[in-house]
Amino acid sequence: MKNRTLAPVHPGEILKEEYIVERGLTITEVAKGLGVSRNVLSNIVNEHIGITPELAVKLSEAFGNSAQFWINLQNNYNMWHAEKNVDRSTIQHFWNDRDRQSA
Repeated sequence: MKNRTLAPVHPGEILKEEYIVERGLTITEVAKGLGVSRNVLSNIVNEHIGITPELAVKLSEAFGNSAQFWINLQNNYNMWHAEKNVDRSTIQHFWNDRDRQSA
């Protein structure tokens, strides 16, 4: 993975700023329209939890984009944090140079 110094934006921030605030919607009405609790949606837009595949499908239907868009945002966010948090020096390697070249 590329060594990026800036973390990708949490998908909850994108949902909040570009889809909820931009359209003059409230968390309550969007939560109701998606069939999720206000608490769940609030936790997402406040970056406490991530977007699940099920919610990605609902968001794609509600806002006219793809579920893959939402999943990619979440995966990019998760992978960036995983790359920063995993101590690779403690992991045993089970490959050799030849294996790595063919991958």
